[in-house]
Amino acid sequence: MRHAGGGDPTVDHIVLKATRVLVVRVGDVVVKAHEADTDEAALKARLSVELPAGLMLRALSVDRVGGRIVTVWPAGTPLTPDDLDDAPWEEAGELLAELHRQPVPDGVPMMGGPERVTRAVARLEPDDLPRRAYTTLNLNQRRRVLTHGDWHLGQLLRHDGAWTLIDPDDLGWGDPAWDLARPAAWFANGLMDPAGWDRLTRSYLRAGGTAMSGDDMWRELDGPARALTVQLAAVAVANAREDGVPLDDAAAALMSSCERILTAPPLS
Repeated sequence: MRHAGGGDPTVDHIVLKATRVLVVRVGDVVVKAHEADTDEAALKARLSVELPAGLMLRALSVDRVGGRIVTVWPAGTPLTPDDLDDAPWEEAGELLAELHRQPVPDGVPMMGGPERVTRAVARLEPDDLPRRAYTTLNLNQRRRVLTHGDWHLGQLLRHDGAWTLIDPDDLGWGDPAWDLARPAAWFANGLMDPAGWDRLTRSYLRAGGTAMSGDDMWRELDGPARALTVQLAAVAVANAREDGVPLDDAAAALMSSCERILTAPPLS
């Protein structure tokens, strides 16, 4: 397969991800085969969103190969586990704030965050704790802001000497607090260093981010953080069941939070 990156497709490749999505680095580009049931029209609408240079990596090409949508991207340098002790939280906050200031284009779908929660819970048994906690959530979007839809540290890439956002598969309109929901859930569950959380939120607010207020950020973050806690717990339970292994300590912390979600009313 020839691609728009100008690299040689015969060079050695490195498999970066092999789940329902296949991601392979080939020379100077990364090739991504999307899930078989991907909504092609919605993905193309997301990929066509015009953003300021350097804010989010743009696809080099979009094709259909063997019944699946395949996109090709410039290769960059992702974060590694060694980077997490000093993760680029300030840069992340600035990038998210800039994204949330962009206008919402006509025709772009709703961001994919709530659908991800629902898909994760669908893998569970009816009496599983995260599934019961799911029934208490409000997944409605109260605001119409351009959001990433699935943001975490893995969505940062160093390209041309600067950090940029990647993976617009869930880009769309919605409540910008959802882009901070995963780190908020990590922090609330004791899985994220408070110093990192402080660096991220201070940077976001300094850069003009509007997902939350500086005086009481949990008023906006509580609902999305609950949803991401349920999602992460659901994935942990489903994966452990499929692999025949017990839950690890991080999953146990998420399960404890699901217990609290069932009994504690939301803040808003």
